Amino acid sequence: MKTLPLALLQRLQKIQAAVTTAFRLCLLVLAVSGLPSHAERLKDLASIQGVRDNPLIGYGLMVGLDGSGDQTMQTPFTTQSLNNMLGQLGITVPPGTNMQLKNVAAVMVTATLPPFARPGQSIDITVSSMGNAKSLRGGTLLMTPLKGADGQVYALAQGNMVVGGAGASANGSQVKVNQLVSGRIPSGAIVERAVASPLGGDGTFMVELNTTDFGTVQKAVDAINLNLGAGTAKALDARVIQVNAPVRPEDRVSFLARIENIDVAPAQAVAKVVINARTGSVVMNQAVRILDCAVAHGNLTVVINTDPVISQPNLLAGGSTVLTQRSQIELNQAGAALQVVRGGASLAEVIKGLNTLGANPQDLLSILQAMKAVGALRAELEII
Repeated sequence: MKTLPLALLQRLQKIQAAVTTAFRLCLLVLAVSGLPSHAERLKDLASIQGVRDNPLIGYGLMVGLDGSGDQTMQTPFTTQSLNNMLGQLGITVPPGTNMQLKNVAAVMVTATLPPFARPGQSIDITVSSMGNAKSLRGGTLLMTPLKGADGQVYALAQGNMVVGGAGASANGSQVKVNQLVSGRIPSGAIVERAVASPLGGDGTFMVELNTTDFGTVQKAVDAINLNLGAGTAKALDARVIQVNAPVRPEDRVSFLARIENIDVAPAQAVAKVVINARTGSVVMNQAVRILDCAVAHGNLTVVINTDPVISQPNLLAGGSTVLTQRSQIELNQAGAALQVVRGGASLAEVIKGLNTLGANPQDLLSILQAMKAVGALRAELEII
């Protein structure tokens, strides 16, 4: 048997070590590239069609108030409701009776019926005054049926309410902390009727994305098919995904649990700037970009000062002394030099460029609209 030279053997060992290192590096790159970037659970991006809340509403009476109820002269429906309730309890109120009720208030009761709620379960309710009651503090809500959009009664509400506020008034002065005419009653209603929520009754589930996006819906379909098998899911449009349900009904809950925990890397959001014209708030996402542009913006200030002036005629004029108002109006316009706003490739650079203008949020509304008009703002501008 022929022995290889020592130098050649050492060279072959180095080549083998280099190949092994390169192979391990390739495996690491493939493993990292296979991980989802900024992945989120599908349950955070979508919901199951049919699994939804249902709003409930009802009209009732709050009693036991400490003289802070409705003034019945301005709210006749409170007296009418009380007469109807007393009549149902077998108490007849003589016609023409002037009922001065200070401890009763008409209220609206709202609640949300969660999915899969069963009769006997308790839900929270919100009670709000609909008359001119001053406070609902310490009141008791009488039995109030809560109805859905179809007019059916789904829950009964009743209970004592604690208002997290305080107030006092005397001689025309008033102090109030928080809201006194509305509050919540935890577990204040009992479910009387369940809402049918068939899941997979026709052999399929419908998964609805929270936002419409073709890229995200395709990534969600690919992730579901990768985890649960090819052909399990298909996209119907940019928002809805149809998923084949298991044959056995007892397997559907675990099947949906697996779907909700699948990681999906959503597509990049549409660049958008949202402006609230009432409050002056400006919010933009990380996809917003701006191009180089020059901006000049000046502030216009109008100041009106009004002073009382007494006009007194001379002794022989026969007139009377009168009080008049004299106003002085000043118009100031602050000068503004032309500022260069540098384009940015990230949200931090965009903010840095806009901050160079030194404009307040209210002025920024006009600046962003002008930048959008000239094409320097690469984002969708939405005013709410």
